[in-house]
Amino acid sequence: MYECRERCIRAVQSKDARFDGWFFTAVLTTKIYCRPSCPVVPPKVENMRFYPSAAAAQQAGFRACKRCRPDASPGSPEWNDRADLVARAMRLIADGVVDRDGVPGLAGQLGYSVRQVQRQLLAELGAGPLALARAQRAQTARLLIETSNLQMADVAFAAGFSSVRTFNETVQEVFALAPTELRRRARRGTATAAPGTISLRLPFRAPLTPDNLFGHLIATGVPGVEEWRDGHYRRTLRLPHGHGVVALRPMPDHIACQLSLTDQRDLAIAISRCRRMLDLDADPVAVDDLLSEDPVLAPLIVKAPGRRVPHTVDGEEFAVRAVLGQQVSTAAARTHAHRLVLQHGEPIEDAAGGLTHLFPTTQALAGLDPETLAFPKSRRTTLTTLVRTLADGEIDLGAGADWDRAREQLAALPGIGPWTVESIAMRALGDPDAFVASDLGIRYAARDLGLPEAPKLLTDHARAWRPWRAYAVQYLWATGDHAINKIPE
Repeated sequence: MYECRERCIRAVQSKDARFDGWFFTAVLTTKIYCRPSCPVVPPKVENMRFYPSAAAAQQAGFRACKRCRPDASPGSPEWNDRADLVARAMRLIADGVVDRDGVPGLAGQLGYSVRQVQRQLLAELGAGPLALARAQRAQTARLLIETSNLQMADVAFAAGFSSVRTFNETVQEVFALAPTELRRRARRGTATAAPGTISLRLPFRAPLTPDNLFGHLIATGVPGVEEWRDGHYRRTLRLPHGHGVVALRPMPDHIACQLSLTDQRDLAIAISRCRRMLDLDADPVAVDDLLSEDPVLAPLIVKAPGRRVPHTVDGEEFAVRAVLGQQVSTAAARTHAHRLVLQHGEPIEDAAGGLTHLFPTTQALAGLDPETLAFPKSRRTTLTTLVRTLADGEIDLGAGADWDRAREQLAALPGIGPWTVESIAMRALGDPDAFVASDLGIRYAARDLGLPEAPKLLTDHARAWRPWRAYAVQYLWATGDHAINKIPE
């Protein structure tokens, strides 16, 4: 998008919010950069420069606009729609890999050399992994400055900076304000969050229909790990430096998010995982435009546009839950998962609700006794084999996973068929083209809509929906009378 100057100019002049996060506009005369929808009067065309990332704009010497806050715009949908090296790298950087393991750690997870990773990111994004991670640290610092009561030194280290001096210099350079001034401006006329809680808004591209998104997470939620309370979907999070509890609530123009963390260094990672779980960086206009070309899907999209794919905060957790849900009802799958949580999960305290545990790691489940599992022997073998394989690191279901390789490895395990593979691809890996053709709800929807019912014939028909078949699944599921399609009253 950013390489097409004329399209970028039109987006800026029309203040089109659909392109926020796709590219950033830098103004030569003011030395600031903005999102396309910035409310100020658009600059002269000859003074506009366009960059593919906030990091590239910052690296070129521009600072963030105080009006539109481009550093807080929705992320580019490209990084969740693609499976190439750059997209995988961006997902891992968002998940904090560079801050934890450095650029060599990022390259190691991707299976490439440091030089190759740097060259690819520079070529496409105009910034290397360190600059991209620095931009993320700056945004995390801003959130902590504006929404917490932490001392500035604590903010610096929680945001991932190695020193207070570097923190001060970066904030001043990126936002043209000292950290204390940022906090003072943010506090004017606003109340601070409760102690220990960080409250923020998660932006998204409109439209968004939250019914199936939150309904799915609530209906399939594992007791003790997830709950619906006081209009919020709440769940526990296992994070690199500790754990957290998040409460999420859909609002007309954002998702309200409240985070309680045992270690503030996990803030950026927790936000990234919540955004990924709710599919907030999707481009609903592009998805719906293509799917609407099918006359069967078009009325469904007009009725409730902008459906998202409910993802997960932990790929390995979802894979375990997918096997538990094979050929059983949603209620039975929740019961099986709850038993595992009680027996192998890590207990936590939740003063604000009824969350009791973190979902068990595959390492914790690796030694479970199959005889304690209350389902058929063949599925016991499937679960224990999957858990052992994941615990040994033989299959990667993380943010930087190779989707095709993961599919092949999963399909090679005993008892894991196309439904399980595609369910994991859709919700754990985040592949927007995953398609569960054999799912019972999809077959019922196909029958009622006059589409082919047989999985092979339906898959043939669905080729026209590529690369957005996972979104077509959401529209098809929504035709049924199931709890996954409704947010409780």
